[in-house]
Amino acid sequence: MFTVLHCSFYYNHVPVTSELKRYALGGHIHTCSHTRWVFSRLLVFVSSSSSCHNMSDRNPIPAPTSPDSIARPVGGTEYSWCKAVPVGTGITVLALLLTKPPNIPLLQNALHNLQNSHPILRSNLHFDSATNSFSFLTPPSPHLQIQPFDLPSTASILRPSSAVSPFHQILEHELNLNTWRNPHPPSADADTDVFFASTYGLSESRWALVLRLHTSACDRAAAVALLKELLGSVGGGGGTEMEIKGKGEVLSALEDLIPNGKASKPFWARGVDMLGYSLNSLRLSNLEFKDVSLEKTTQMVKLRINPEHTDKLLAGCKSKGIKLCGVLAAAGLIAAHASKHLPDHQWEKYAVVTLLDCRPLLDPPLSANDLGFYHSAIVNSHDINGENTLWELAKRCYTAFADAKNSNKHFSDMSDLNFLMCKAIENPGLTPSSSMRTAFFSVFEDLVIDDSSEVYQELGLEDYEGCASVHGVGPSIAIFDSIRDGGLNCSCVYPSPLHSREQMQDLMDHMRSILVDGCNVESES
Repeated sequence: MFTVLHCSFYYNHVPVTSELKRYALGGHIHTCSHTRWVFSRLLVFVSSSSSCHNMSDRNPIPAPTSPDSIARPVGGTEYSWCKAVPVGTGITVLALLLTKPPNIPLLQNALHNLQNSHPILRSNLHFDSATNSFSFLTPPSPHLQIQPFDLPSTASILRPSSAVSPFHQILEHELNLNTWRNPHPPSADADTDVFFASTYGLSESRWALVLRLHTSACDRAAAVALLKELLGSVGGGGGTEMEIKGKGEVLSALEDLIPNGKASKPFWARGVDMLGYSLNSLRLSNLEFKDVSLEKTTQMVKLRINPEHTDKLLAGCKSKGIKLCGVLAAAGLIAAHASKHLPDHQWEKYAVVTLLDCRPLLDPPLSANDLGFYHSAIVNSHDINGENTLWELAKRCYTAFADAKNSNKHFSDMSDLNFLMCKAIENPGLTPSSSMRTAFFSVFEDLVIDDSSEVYQELGLEDYEGCASVHGVGPSIAIFDSIRDGGLNCSCVYPSPLHSREQMQDLMDHMRSILVDGCNVESES
Protein backbone atom coordinates (compact mmCIF):
# COMPACT_ATOMS: atom_id res chain seq x y z
CA MET A 1 0.00 0.00 0.00
CA PHE A 2 1.14 3.47 -0.49
CA THR A 3 3.01 6.08 1.45
CA VAL A 4 2.54 9.81 1.40
CA LEU A 5 4.68 12.75 1.19
CA HIS A 6 5.31 14.88 2.03
CA CYS A 7 6.45 15.84 3.06
CA SER A 8 6.09 17.69 6.85
CA PHE A 9 7.83 18.70 3.74
CA TYR A 10 9.61 18.52 6.32
CA TYR A 11 12.90 18.24 4.63
CA ASN A 12 13.46 21.83 3.70
CA HIS A 13 16.60 23.38 5.00
CA VAL A 14 18.00 24.91 1.81
CA PRO A 15 16.31 28.38 1.88
CA VAL A 16 18.61 29.78 4.52
CA THR A 17 21.58 27.85 3.21
CA SER A 18 21.04 29.08 -0.33
CA GLU A 19 20.81 32.61 0.97
CA LEU A 20 24.14 32.13 2.72
CA LYS A 21 25.57 30.82 -0.54
CA ARG A 22 24.11 33.70 -2.51
CA TYR A 23 25.44 36.42 -0.27
CA ALA A 24 28.55 34.85 1.21
CA LEU A 25 29.86 33.02 -1.85
CA GLY A 26 28.04 34.37 -4.89
CA GLY A 27 30.16 37.19 -6.27
CA HIS A 28 30.28 39.29 -3.12
CA ILE A 29 33.41 40.38 -1.25
CA HIS A 30 34.14 38.11 1.70
CA THR A 31 34.42 40.64 4.51
CA CYS A 32 33.89 40.25 8.21
CA SER A 33 31.21 42.92 8.12
CA HIS A 34 29.30 41.08 5.41
CA THR A 35 29.62 37.80 7.29
CA ARG A 36 28.17 39.50 10.34
CA TRP A 37 25.27 40.73 8.16
CA VAL A 38 24.56 37.19 6.94
CA PHE A 39 24.55 35.76 10.44
CA SER A 40 22.43 38.61 11.77
CA ARG A 41 19.89 37.81 9.05
CA LEU A 42 20.00 34.16 10.08
CA LEU A 43 19.26 35.16 13.67
CA VAL A 44 16.22 37.06 12.44
CA PHE A 45 15.07 33.84 10.75
CA VAL A 46 15.65 31.92 13.97
CA SER A 47 13.67 34.45 15.97
CA SER A 48 10.83 34.26 13.45
CA SER A 49 10.95 30.50 13.57
CA SER A 50 10.56 30.53 17.33
CA SER A 51 7.54 32.77 17.07
CA CYS A 52 5.99 30.36 14.55
CA HIS A 53 6.68 27.28 16.70
CA ASN A 54 3.02 26.54 17.30
CA MET A 55 0.63 27.99 14.77
CA SER A 56 -2.33 26.66 16.72
CA ASP A 57 -1.36 28.94 19.59
CA ARG A 58 -1.11 31.95 17.33
CA ASN A 59 -4.15 31.46 15.11
CA PRO A 60 -7.46 32.71 16.48
CA ILE A 61 -10.41 30.36 16.42
CA PRO A 62 -12.47 31.49 13.42
CA ALA A 63 -16.19 32.01 13.44
CA PRO A 64 -17.76 29.09 11.53
CA THR A 65 -19.32 30.08 8.21
CA SER A 66 -22.24 27.81 9.11
CA PRO A 67 -23.77 27.85 12.59
CA ASP A 68 -23.49 24.05 12.72
CA SER A 69 -19.84 23.86 11.59
CA ILE A 70 -17.04 23.18 14.07
CA ALA A 71 -13.83 25.19 13.66
CA ARG A 72 -10.30 24.14 14.57
CA PRO A 73 -7.20 26.26 13.74
CA VAL A 74 -4.46 24.41 11.88
CA GLY A 75 -1.27 23.45 13.69
CA GLY A 76 2.23 24.39 12.62
CA THR A 77 2.83 21.41 10.33
CA GLU A 78 -0.66 21.68 8.85
CA TYR A 79 0.01 25.37 8.22
CA SER A 80 3.14 24.45 6.23
CA TRP A 81 1.02 22.14 4.07
CA CYS A 82 -1.51 24.91 3.55
CA LYS A 83 1.36 26.96 2.11
CA ALA A 84 2.95 24.09 0.16
CA VAL A 85 -0.09 22.60 -1.59
CA PRO A 86 -1.03 25.75 -3.56
CA VAL A 87 2.44 25.79 -5.17
CA GLY A 88 2.26 22.09 -6.06
CA THR A 89 3.55 19.89 -3.22
CA GLY A 90 1.18 17.78 -1.13
CA ILE A 91 -1.65 16.75 -3.46
CA THR A 92 -2.25 13.19 -2.27
CA VAL A 93 -3.73 10.78 -4.82
CA LEU A 94 -4.96 7.22 -4.38
CA ALA A 95 -5.89 5.68 -7.75
CA LEU A 96 -7.56 2.27 -8.21
CA LEU A 97 -7.62 0.42 -11.55
CA LEU A 98 -10.83 -1.61 -11.89
CA THR A 99 -11.89 -4.34 -14.31
CA LYS A 100 -15.55 -3.91 -13.31
CA PRO A 101 -17.59 -0.72 -13.78
CA PRO A 102 -17.71 1.24 -10.53
CA ASN A 103 -21.00 1.20 -8.65
CA ILE A 104 -21.36 4.95 -8.11
CA PRO A 105 -24.22 4.85 -5.55
CA LEU A 106 -22.41 2.20 -3.50
CA LEU A 107 -19.13 4.14 -3.61
CA GLN A 108 -20.88 7.40 -2.80
CA ASN A 109 -22.46 5.85 0.28
CA ALA A 110 -19.15 4.31 1.36
CA LEU A 111 -17.32 7.63 1.01
CA HIS A 112 -20.02 9.43 3.00
CA ASN A 113 -19.64 6.81 5.72
CA LEU A 114 -15.91 7.49 5.75
CA GLN A 115 -16.62 11.21 6.08
CA ASN A 116 -18.95 10.50 8.98
CA SER A 117 -16.37 8.30 10.68
CA HIS A 118 -13.49 10.74 10.09
CA PRO A 119 -14.61 14.37 10.43
CA ILE A 120 -11.45 15.74 8.83
CA LEU A 121 -12.51 14.14 5.51
CA ARG A 122 -15.67 16.25 5.38
CA SER A 123 -13.90 19.44 6.47
CA ASN A 124 -13.21 22.55 4.46
CA LEU A 125 -9.96 24.46 4.62
CA HIS A 126 -10.84 28.04 5.54
CA PHE A 127 -8.48 30.95 4.94
CA ASP A 128 -9.06 34.13 6.93
CA SER A 129 -7.45 37.03 5.07
CA ALA A 130 -7.80 39.35 8.08
CA THR A 131 -5.56 37.17 10.25
CA ASN A 132 -3.67 35.37 7.43
CA SER A 133 -4.58 32.08 9.08
CA PHE A 134 -6.05 28.73 8.11
CA SER A 135 -8.51 26.49 9.92
CA PHE A 136 -10.56 23.36 9.40
CA LEU A 137 -14.31 24.00 9.29
CA THR A 138 -16.24 20.76 9.77
CA PRO A 139 -19.93 20.66 8.80
CA PRO A 140 -22.24 18.20 10.54
CA SER A 141 -22.91 16.03 7.48
CA PRO A 142 -20.91 14.72 4.49
CA HIS A 143 -21.27 16.39 1.12
CA LEU A 144 -18.72 14.77 -1.23
CA GLN A 145 -20.00 13.99 -4.70
CA ILE A 146 -18.17 11.62 -7.06
CA GLN A 147 -17.37 13.29 -10.38
CA PRO A 148 -17.74 10.75 -13.23
CA PHE A 149 -15.81 10.98 -16.52
CA ASP A 150 -17.10 8.77 -19.32
CA LEU A 151 -14.96 7.45 -22.16
CA PRO A 152 -15.12 10.60 -24.34
CA SER A 153 -14.41 12.86 -21.36
CA THR A 154 -11.47 10.71 -20.31
CA ALA A 155 -10.17 10.58 -23.89
CA SER A 156 -9.94 14.38 -23.90
CA ILE A 157 -7.53 14.14 -20.96
CA LEU A 158 -5.37 11.29 -22.26
CA ARG A 159 -2.43 11.74 -24.63
CA PRO A 160 -2.55 8.96 -27.27
CA SER A 161 1.17 9.28 -28.00
CA SER A 162 2.18 8.94 -24.35
CA ALA A 163 4.70 6.28 -23.39
CA VAL A 164 2.73 5.44 -20.23
CA SER A 165 -0.61 3.67 -19.79
CA PRO A 166 -3.98 5.48 -19.58
CA PHE A 167 -4.20 4.60 -15.87
CA HIS A 168 -0.74 6.08 -15.30
CA GLN A 169 -1.76 9.22 -17.19
CA ILE A 170 -4.87 9.66 -15.05
CA LEU A 171 -2.76 9.30 -11.90
CA GLU A 172 -0.43 12.07 -13.09
CA HIS A 173 -3.40 14.17 -14.20
CA GLU A 174 -4.85 14.06 -10.69
CA LEU A 175 -1.45 14.76 -9.08
CA ASN A 176 -1.42 18.03 -11.01
CA LEU A 177 -5.10 18.90 -10.51
CA ASN A 178 -4.69 21.61 -7.90
CA THR A 179 -8.05 22.67 -6.48
CA TRP A 180 -6.20 24.59 -3.78
CA ARG A 181 -4.13 26.86 -6.07
CA ASN A 182 -5.29 30.21 -4.66
CA PRO A 183 -8.25 30.61 -7.02
CA HIS A 184 -9.49 33.64 -5.15
CA PRO A 185 -7.91 37.10 -4.81
CA PRO A 186 -5.47 37.19 -1.88
CA SER A 187 -7.80 39.48 0.05
CA ALA A 188 -10.77 37.13 -0.20
CA ASP A 189 -11.64 34.44 2.32
CA ALA A 190 -11.81 30.96 0.80
CA ASP A 191 -13.25 27.60 1.83
CA THR A 192 -12.15 24.51 -0.09
CA ASP A 193 -12.90 20.82 0.49
CA VAL A 194 -9.97 18.62 1.48
CA PHE A 195 -11.35 15.48 -0.23
CA PHE A 196 -12.44 14.81 -3.82
CA ALA A 197 -13.38 11.65 -5.74
CA SER A 198 -13.67 10.90 -9.46
CA THR A 199 -14.21 7.93 -11.75
CA TYR A 200 -12.76 7.61 -15.26
CA GLY A 201 -13.70 5.32 -18.13
CA LEU A 202 -10.35 4.18 -19.54
CA SER A 203 -11.68 1.65 -22.04
CA GLU A 204 -14.61 -0.70 -22.52
CA SER A 205 -13.13 -2.96 -19.84
CA ARG A 206 -11.10 -0.71 -17.54
CA TRP A 207 -12.09 2.06 -15.15
CA ALA A 208 -10.28 4.15 -12.55
CA LEU A 209 -11.50 5.38 -9.19
CA VAL A 210 -9.38 8.26 -7.90
CA LEU A 211 -9.38 9.86 -4.46
CA ARG A 212 -7.56 13.19 -4.17
CA LEU A 213 -6.84 14.81 -0.80
CA HIS A 214 -5.07 17.77 0.73
CA THR A 215 -2.08 16.30 2.56
CA SER A 216 -2.80 18.28 5.74
CA ALA A 217 -5.82 15.96 6.11
CA CYS A 218 -4.22 12.68 5.05
CA ASP A 219 -0.68 11.47 5.54
CA ARG A 220 0.78 8.12 4.48
CA ALA A 221 -0.59 6.10 7.40
CA ALA A 222 -3.99 7.75 6.99
CA ALA A 223 -4.05 6.91 3.29
CA VAL A 224 -3.32 3.26 4.03
CA ALA A 225 -6.16 3.19 6.57
CA LEU A 226 -8.48 5.03 4.18
CA LEU A 227 -7.98 2.47 1.42
CA LYS A 228 -8.51 -0.45 3.79
CA GLU A 229 -11.71 1.06 5.18
CA LEU A 230 -13.05 1.88 1.74
CA LEU A 231 -12.43 -1.62 0.38
CA GLY A 232 -13.89 -3.16 3.51
CA SER A 233 -16.94 -0.95 3.24
CA VAL A 234 -17.79 -1.70 -0.40
CA GLY A 235 -16.69 -5.35 -0.33
CA GLY A 236 -19.51 -7.85 -0.11
CA GLY A 237 -22.00 -5.18 -1.18
CA GLY A 238 -21.01 -3.22 1.92
CA GLY A 239 -21.57 0.46 2.45
CA THR A 240 -22.64 -0.13 6.04
CA GLU A 241 -22.97 2.80 8.37
CA MET A 242 -19.91 3.71 10.39
CA GLU A 243 -19.84 5.15 13.86
CA ILE A 244 -19.21 8.88 14.12
CA LYS A 245 -16.12 9.38 16.24
CA GLY A 246 -16.14 11.74 19.22
CA LYS A 247 -18.31 14.80 18.82
CA GLY A 248 -17.69 15.20 15.12
CA GLU A 249 -14.55 17.28 15.72
CA VAL A 250 -11.25 17.15 13.90
CA LEU A 251 -8.53 15.62 16.07
CA SER A 252 -5.91 17.83 17.70
CA ALA A 253 -2.93 19.01 15.66
CA LEU A 254 0.38 17.15 15.81
CA GLU A 255 2.13 19.89 17.81
CA ASP A 256 -0.55 19.78 20.50
CA LEU A 257 0.09 16.07 21.12
CA ILE A 258 3.89 16.06 21.42
CA PRO A 259 4.86 14.71 24.86
CA ASN A 260 5.89 17.41 27.29
CA GLY A 261 9.53 18.43 26.89
CA LYS A 262 10.17 16.47 23.68
CA ALA A 263 10.03 19.52 21.40
CA SER A 264 11.73 21.92 23.82
CA LYS A 265 14.87 23.63 22.58
CA PRO A 266 16.66 26.70 24.01
CA PHE A 267 16.85 29.72 21.73
CA TRP A 268 20.64 29.38 21.37
CA ALA A 269 20.32 25.70 20.46
CA ARG A 270 17.72 26.55 17.81
CA GLY A 271 20.15 29.08 16.36
CA VAL A 272 22.99 26.57 16.34
CA ASP A 273 20.82 23.96 14.59
CA MET A 274 19.57 26.44 12.00
CA LEU A 275 23.16 27.47 11.35
CA GLY A 276 24.13 23.80 11.09
CA TYR A 277 21.47 23.11 8.46
CA SER A 278 22.63 26.21 6.60
CA LEU A 279 26.38 25.66 6.54
CA ASN A 280 26.08 21.93 5.90
CA SER A 281 23.88 22.44 2.86
CA LEU A 282 26.40 24.73 1.15
CA ARG A 283 28.11 21.54 0.00
CA LEU A 284 24.98 19.62 -1.04
CA SER A 285 24.81 18.13 -4.52
CA ASN A 286 21.77 17.70 -6.75
CA LEU A 287 20.83 15.55 -9.68
CA GLU A 288 21.33 17.22 -13.02
CA PHE A 289 18.52 19.68 -13.76
CA LYS A 290 17.20 19.22 -17.30
CA ASP A 291 14.98 22.33 -17.60
CA VAL A 292 14.68 25.00 -14.93
CA SER A 293 12.64 27.52 -16.93
CA LEU A 294 9.33 25.78 -17.64
CA GLU A 295 6.48 25.38 -15.16
CA LYS A 296 6.83 22.13 -13.23
CA THR A 297 4.41 19.22 -12.90
CA THR A 298 4.65 15.92 -11.03
CA GLN A 299 5.39 12.69 -12.89
CA MET A 300 5.87 9.14 -11.64
CA VAL A 301 8.10 6.20 -12.52
CA LYS A 302 8.14 2.71 -11.02
CA LEU A 303 10.68 0.52 -9.23
CA ARG A 304 9.70 -3.11 -8.73
CA ILE A 305 11.59 -6.12 -7.38
CA ASN A 306 10.24 -9.67 -7.43
CA PRO A 307 9.32 -11.50 -4.21
CA GLU A 308 12.43 -13.70 -4.23
CA HIS A 309 14.85 -10.78 -4.28
CA THR A 310 12.63 -8.83 -1.90
CA ASP A 311 12.85 -11.65 0.65
CA LYS A 312 16.65 -11.57 0.39
CA LEU A 313 16.65 -7.80 0.77
CA LEU A 314 14.50 -7.92 3.90
CA ALA A 315 16.60 -10.75 5.34
CA GLY A 316 19.70 -8.64 4.81
CA CYS A 317 18.08 -5.73 6.63
CA LYS A 318 17.14 -7.97 9.54
CA SER A 319 20.62 -9.45 9.84
CA LYS A 320 22.17 -5.99 10.01
CA GLY A 321 19.58 -4.48 12.35
CA ILE A 322 18.41 -1.83 9.91
CA LYS A 323 15.19 -0.99 8.06
CA LEU A 324 14.49 -1.00 4.34
CA CYS A 325 14.47 2.82 4.26
CA GLY A 326 18.24 2.80 4.82
CA VAL A 327 18.82 0.41 1.92
CA LEU A 328 16.59 2.42 -0.45
CA ALA A 329 18.41 5.62 0.49
CA ALA A 330 21.80 3.99 -0.03
CA ALA A 331 20.82 2.62 -3.46
CA GLY A 332 19.53 6.06 -4.45
CA LEU A 333 22.76 7.75 -3.36
CA ILE A 334 24.95 5.27 -5.24
CA ALA A 335 22.81 5.62 -8.38
CA ALA A 336 22.88 9.42 -8.18
CA HIS A 337 26.67 9.53 -7.88
CA ALA A 338 27.04 7.04 -10.75
CA SER A 339 24.69 9.07 -12.99
CA LYS A 340 27.26 11.88 -13.08
CA HIS A 341 30.09 9.62 -14.31
CA LEU A 342 32.50 11.05 -11.77
CA PRO A 343 35.83 9.45 -10.79
CA ASP A 344 35.32 6.87 -8.05
CA HIS A 345 37.43 8.85 -5.60
CA GLN A 346 35.41 12.08 -5.98
CA TRP A 347 33.11 12.77 -3.04
CA GLU A 348 29.66 14.36 -3.11
CA LYS A 349 27.22 15.20 -0.31
CA TYR A 350 23.49 14.55 -0.65
CA ALA A 351 20.55 15.25 1.66
CA VAL A 352 18.14 12.43 2.49
CA VAL A 353 14.81 13.00 4.25
CA THR A 354 13.26 10.15 6.23
CA LEU A 355 9.60 10.56 7.16
CA LEU A 356 8.22 8.84 10.24
CA ASP A 357 4.73 8.33 11.61
CA CYS A 358 4.57 10.01 15.02
CA ARG A 359 1.20 8.56 16.08
CA PRO A 360 2.49 5.93 18.55
CA LEU A 361 4.89 8.50 20.03
CA LEU A 362 2.25 11.12 20.90
CA ASP A 363 0.46 11.86 24.16
CA PRO A 364 -2.05 10.33 24.04
CA PRO A 365 -0.94 7.86 21.36
CA LEU A 366 -2.97 7.72 18.15
CA SER A 367 -3.65 4.81 15.83
CA ALA A 368 -3.35 4.70 12.05
CA ASN A 369 -7.16 4.96 11.93
CA ASP A 370 -6.90 8.47 13.37
CA LEU A 371 -6.76 10.36 10.09
CA GLY A 372 -4.88 13.60 9.61
CA PHE A 373 -1.24 14.57 9.21
CA TYR A 374 0.95 13.18 11.99
CA HIS A 375 4.25 12.58 10.21
CA SER A 376 7.49 14.34 10.93
CA ALA A 377 10.88 14.22 9.21
CA ILE A 378 14.55 13.88 9.91
CA VAL A 379 17.12 15.33 7.51
CA ASN A 380 20.53 13.70 7.19
CA SER A 381 23.34 14.46 4.77
CA HIS A 382 25.72 11.77 3.53
CA ASP A 383 29.12 11.91 1.83
CA ILE A 384 29.49 9.37 -0.95
CA ASN A 385 32.00 8.40 -3.61
CA GLY A 386 32.12 5.69 -6.23
CA GLU A 387 33.68 3.16 -3.86
CA ASN A 388 30.76 2.91 -1.42
CA THR A 389 28.97 -0.44 -1.22
CA LEU A 390 25.24 -0.89 -0.68
CA TRP A 391 25.19 -2.46 2.78
CA GLU A 392 27.96 -0.32 4.23
CA LEU A 393 26.18 2.84 3.10
CA ALA A 394 22.75 1.51 4.13
CA LYS A 395 24.04 0.92 7.65
CA ARG A 396 25.45 4.46 7.75
CA CYS A 397 22.20 6.00 6.44
CA TYR A 398 19.98 4.13 8.86
CA THR A 399 22.25 4.70 11.86
CA ALA A 400 22.31 8.45 11.22
CA PHE A 401 18.51 8.50 11.08
CA ALA A 402 18.07 6.29 14.15
CA ASP A 403 20.51 8.38 16.22
CA ALA A 404 18.63 11.56 15.30
CA LYS A 405 15.30 9.94 16.16
CA ASN A 406 16.66 8.76 19.52
CA SER A 407 17.64 12.38 20.18
CA ASN A 408 14.03 13.49 19.46
CA LYS A 409 15.08 15.52 16.41
CA HIS A 410 11.75 14.63 14.76
CA PHE A 411 10.06 16.72 17.46
CA SER A 412 12.66 19.33 18.40
CA ASP A 413 13.47 20.34 14.79
CA MET A 414 9.88 20.20 13.54
CA SER A 415 9.15 23.91 13.75
CA ASP A 416 12.55 24.83 12.26
CA LEU A 417 12.01 22.67 9.17
CA ASN A 418 8.42 23.83 8.73
CA PHE A 419 9.60 27.44 8.92
CA LEU A 420 12.41 26.91 6.42
CA MET A 421 10.04 25.17 4.03
CA CYS A 422 7.77 28.19 4.07
CA LYS A 423 10.79 30.43 3.42
CA ALA A 424 11.65 28.37 0.34
CA ILE A 425 8.09 28.78 -0.92
CA GLU A 426 8.20 32.54 -0.40
CA ASN A 427 11.71 32.87 -1.90
CA PRO A 428 12.30 30.20 -4.57
CA GLY A 429 15.26 32.21 -5.86
CA LEU A 430 17.15 31.19 -2.75
CA THR A 431 17.14 27.53 -3.83
CA PRO A 432 19.51 26.10 -6.48
CA SER A 433 18.53 27.50 -9.90
CA SER A 434 15.20 28.55 -8.32
CA SER A 435 14.29 24.87 -8.52
CA MET A 436 12.74 24.72 -5.02
CA ARG A 437 14.67 21.47 -4.50
CA THR A 438 15.51 21.11 -0.85
CA ALA A 439 16.88 17.55 -0.80
CA PHE A 440 17.86 14.79 -3.19
CA PHE A 441 15.71 11.97 -1.84
CA SER A 442 12.86 11.25 0.55
CA VAL A 443 11.80 7.89 1.93
CA PHE A 444 9.54 6.58 4.72
CA GLU A 445 10.84 4.87 7.83
CA ASP A 446 8.39 1.97 8.02
CA LEU A 447 7.24 -0.70 5.62
CA VAL A 448 3.69 -0.92 4.34
CA ILE A 449 2.73 -4.49 3.54
CA ASP A 450 -0.31 -5.39 1.45
CA ASP A 451 -1.50 -8.68 0.02
CA SER A 452 -4.32 -9.21 -2.45
CA SER A 453 -7.55 -10.56 -1.00
CA GLU A 454 -10.89 -11.88 -2.14
CA VAL A 455 -12.25 -8.34 -1.84
CA TYR A 456 -9.85 -7.25 -4.60
CA GLN A 457 -11.24 -9.94 -6.92
CA GLU A 458 -14.81 -9.14 -5.96
CA LEU A 459 -14.36 -5.46 -6.79
CA GLY A 460 -12.23 -6.10 -9.87
CA LEU A 461 -9.28 -4.28 -8.32
CA GLU A 462 -6.42 -4.99 -10.73
CA ASP A 463 -3.89 -2.42 -9.55
CA TYR A 464 -3.59 0.73 -7.49
CA GLU A 465 -1.12 3.55 -6.97
CA GLY A 466 -0.70 6.03 -4.18
CA CYS A 467 1.63 9.01 -3.96
CA ALA A 468 1.68 12.78 -3.61
CA SER A 469 2.84 15.68 -5.76
CA VAL A 470 6.30 17.23 -5.38
CA HIS A 471 6.51 19.88 -8.09
CA GLY A 472 6.31 22.74 -5.60
CA VAL A 473 8.91 22.67 -2.84
CA GLY A 474 10.55 19.31 -2.12
CA PRO A 475 13.10 16.68 -3.09
CA SER A 476 14.21 15.65 -6.56
CA ILE A 477 12.65 12.26 -5.98
CA ALA A 478 10.23 10.93 -3.36
CA ILE A 479 9.86 7.19 -2.84
CA PHE A 480 6.43 5.77 -1.89
CA ASP A 481 7.31 2.16 -1.13
CA SER A 482 5.35 -0.94 -0.20
CA ILE A 483 5.67 -4.69 -0.16
CA ARG A 484 2.80 -5.89 -2.33
CA ASP A 485 2.14 -9.61 -2.68
CA GLY A 486 5.68 -10.21 -1.47
CA GLY A 487 7.46 -7.93 -3.95
CA LEU A 488 8.89 -4.46 -3.46
CA ASN A 489 6.70 -1.92 -5.27
CA CYS A 490 7.76 1.73 -5.32
CA SER A 491 5.99 4.72 -6.84
CA CYS A 492 8.68 7.34 -7.41
CA VAL A 493 7.54 10.92 -8.02
CA TYR A 494 9.63 13.82 -9.29
CA PRO A 495 9.22 17.33 -10.73
CA SER A 496 9.12 17.55 -14.54
CA PRO A 497 10.66 18.96 -16.72
CA LEU A 498 13.23 19.80 -14.03
CA HIS A 499 14.00 16.10 -14.34
CA SER A 500 13.00 14.02 -17.36
CA ARG A 501 11.12 10.73 -17.37
CA GLU A 502 14.04 9.03 -19.10
CA GLN A 503 16.49 10.40 -16.52
CA MET A 504 14.41 9.23 -13.57
CA GLN A 505 13.56 5.83 -15.04
CA ASP A 506 17.28 5.27 -15.67
CA LEU A 507 17.91 6.18 -12.02
CA MET A 508 15.25 3.71 -10.85
CA ASP A 509 16.59 0.97 -13.12
CA HIS A 510 20.06 1.51 -11.72
CA MET A 511 18.69 1.46 -8.17
CA ARG A 512 17.00 -1.84 -8.93
CA SER A 513 20.25 -3.34 -10.22
CA ILE A 514 22.09 -2.13 -7.12
CA LEU A 515 19.45 -3.64 -4.82
CA VAL A 516 19.30 -6.98 -6.65
CA ASP A 517 23.09 -7.28 -6.82
CA GLY A 518 23.35 -6.27 -3.18
CA CYS A 519 20.85 -8.84 -1.92
CA ASN A 520 22.55 -11.57 -3.96
CA VAL A 521 25.92 -10.68 -2.44
CA GLU A 522 24.38 -10.61 1.03
CA SER A 523 22.73 -14.02 0.61
CA GLU A 524 26.05 -15.53 -0.51
CA SER A 525 28.04 -14.12 2.40
